Amino acid sequence: MSSKQKNRKIGIMICGHGSRDKDAEREFSRVAAGLKERFPGVPIEYGFLEFSAPNIHMGLHKLVALGVEDIYAVPGMLFAATHARNDIPSVLLNFQQQLGDSAVKIHYGSELGLHPAMIEAFQTRIYQAMDIDCQQVPASIHDTMLVVVGRGTSDTLANAEAAKLTRIVNENIGFGWADTVYSGVTYPSVGVGLERLIKLGFKKIVVAPYFLFTGRLIKRIYAYVDQIAAAHPDIEFIKTPYLNDHPKVIDAFEVRLREIMSDVSTATGSTESSTVAGQVPKNETLMQSFSRRLAAGEVDIHHHHAEFVDPEEGQGALDEHHDHQHADGSHTHDHSHSHSHDHSHEHGHSHGIYKHIDHPLGPRTMIGENLCCCFMSQFPQAVLDEEVAKVQLQTSVHKA
Repeated sequence: MSSKQKNRKIGIMICGHGSRDKDAEREFSRVAAGLKERFPGVPIEYGFLEFSAPNIHMGLHKLVALGVEDIYAVPGMLFAATHARNDIPSVLLNFQQQLGDSAVKIHYGSELGLHPAMIEAFQTRIYQAMDIDCQQVPASIHDTMLVVVGRGTSDTLANAEAAKLTRIVNENIGFGWADTVYSGVTYPSVGVGLERLIKLGFKKIVVAPYFLFTGRLIKRIYAYVDQIAAAHPDIEFIKTPYLNDHPKVIDAFEVRLREIMSDVSTATGSTESSTVAGQVPKNETLMQSFSRRLAAGEVDIHHHHAEFVDPEEGQGALDEHHDHQHADGSHTHDHSHSHSHDHSHEHGHSHGIYKHIDHPLGPRTMIGENLCCCFMSQFPQAVLDEEVAKVQLQTSVHKA
């Protein structure tokens, strides 16, 4: 912490994505509880971008009300994709602007990334699922294949980080083979990825989701595994737990917070895939990256995620929170100015355009499984027609 900040009251803000799953909300709150033990006497709040309460603004308001002058905010995100790079900085900057000339300053840190503590937590979850003592691990597990499940985004380098994680863990543990599948917008998706990987002939397959908390995606991943396991009873499938509030995860959060408290710059884990090498400062932080791209007109501060607002707070609270946000947590935008894509955001949030949206092993394989309408709207009509035809053919075959 700099000398100028030593006499200022500090507070911590943990920024999450949010989930319709209440269990995910409770799990996220336990991270904040764990950090309170690491930072005794420091006010700590958490908030979400969407779906959940409290939202980020609510947490920030609580810290300001407590007299906090320096707010240290970190994204509760594994990789620096759109949420960590654009949506959270947008919310924080918007709140800072609302404060006007206030002495309160918001400092924004880095995503958890592939910090050694995160890798250790992930490997521990794998050993736990395999019933292996972490203190007496085998030299190798050549008869077993590891399949890491990444979130999957429209950010190329964030997807690459998941693949990098797979290689690191495979080198550390010594599986016979390892590969990466994704539950989100990129390819290969979980279902078709597993179907292809079982052809390698391994009789034991560990499926390890690199996710912080539970939610519909975790449940969908486990359902895919159960479905494929039922069709292949000769193969043993092992589903590992997600990271949750593992002590090493709390360690990584603490590291990211102490980095910004000590004015230590940490480079972003993912940058624009279209960025020309050499044009981005070497140690550019997430907030510096966002500010640079905002100034260049590459992002629009008015298009951040909708934040959840509890309808019980009343219309006054809704008006104070956002002038065009609805009680159900969604909002609409004025699309009269330029925007990176043209589909509606009335469901409350947006995702980046994914150039491989029509890949035969990608998100098109999940059409009909509540795929986000941000992605559904990106599919060419020909792709939708093809997938409908496949479903109709499969239905007719089953009836026959």
